[in-house]
Amino acid sequence: MRKQQIDHILGTMLESYENVSDLNITVDKPFQVESSGELKPVSLEPSVDRLTPFQAEIFALNLINNDRRLTKILLTEGSCDLSYQLAGKARFRVNVFSQKGYYSVVMRQLATRVPTIEEMKLPHAFYKMTEELNGIILVTGATGSGKTTSLAAFLNEINEKRSVHVVTLEDPVEYIHSQKTATFNQREMGADFDEFASGLRAALRQAPKIILVGEMRDRETVEIALSAAETGHLVLSTLHTVDAGQTINRIIGMFDTAEEKQIRIRLSDTIRWIVCQRLMPKIQGDRVAAFEILGTNMRVKDLILHGETEENTFYDIMANSQAFGMMTFDQCIAEHYKNGLITEETALGYASHKAVVKREIDSIKAARGEKTTSIEGLEVDKEYGKTM
Repeated sequence: MRKQQIDHILGTMLESYENVSDLNITVDKPFQVESSGELKPVSLEPSVDRLTPFQAEIFALNLINNDRRLTKILLTEGSCDLSYQLAGKARFRVNVFSQKGYYSVVMRQLATRVPTIEEMKLPHAFYKMTEELNGIILVTGATGSGKTTSLAAFLNEINEKRSVHVVTLEDPVEYIHSQKTATFNQREMGADFDEFASGLRAALRQAPKIILVGEMRDRETVEIALSAAETGHLVLSTLHTVDAGQTINRIIGMFDTAEEKQIRIRLSDTIRWIVCQRLMPKIQGDRVAAFEILGTNMRVKDLILHGETEENTFYDIMANSQAFGMMTFDQCIAEHYKNGLITEETALGYASHKAVVKREIDSIKAARGEKTTSIEGLEVDKEYGKTM
């Protein structure tokens, strides 16, 4: 299969539906795209109803394009990441992986233009984050929840306003930042450095003010990131965690028990913001992001140092600190429901505490004059208690 054939198939897949985010190549399935969060088959000429193992493997190997490093990683680790350019149309982040002895490919379409905080309708706290001069800002969430896009919008705001040197370490490079007020050097794993830890260690000698680390994957990367933050750098990174409390615990869990106290002290001194994201289906058919945002203050630092208790949790602090830019998922989800972006079922399905969101929804319904219960026909028993 030639590159022209690959590009023709990819172009057809991209144009098959609106809001295409991912391309999926899996054995025994047709070519598929994810449109507004749902997988849909793609019609090709000649038609391919079910991909054979040979077709899927040829497609995958053509994307790898005889790269020895990627081939070795695929054979030894079972999957590899790369980027692919469809000339004049799109860029992709590609993951090739094996399953049941076959190869599958998932290609995430990357935006050609860097989004802004305003376009993304990100919480106002993102503007406050751009004012940070040092420390660590973490954006967390499941794969595909928009972490990289949020960080790109954040860095774009920096690029518009601050004359600083920014070094990014990515796997692969997804958004290409133009040289505006800030100076950007974007490095890609494999092509420019071998591991996040070594790339981060080298970045400290490249005189950056801001360092983006694609992902905190291991203890060594976390340790160097903490050192960078302690020496006056602003470090941005991602983790695959579901909320702020789990994020702190995940980092602490990377270290030995004997080091826990010291790591808690270092985290309390360096963590500036933790942003957690979830993507939810909108009523109109697209998706909308829900956020949990934790900023630091004395109470937060104390919780990082000593851990959460039943009476004192990160959730409680965020719920009571909206004036300082913090919020819980439940508050954000309730706001989306109030604005008519999501259904009640979606709100409850994605809530951290269903009872909290249910109360908020009932309050919103009551303010609109809507029913808050399906129970009808109840009356006061006026005869109750009367003597016969």
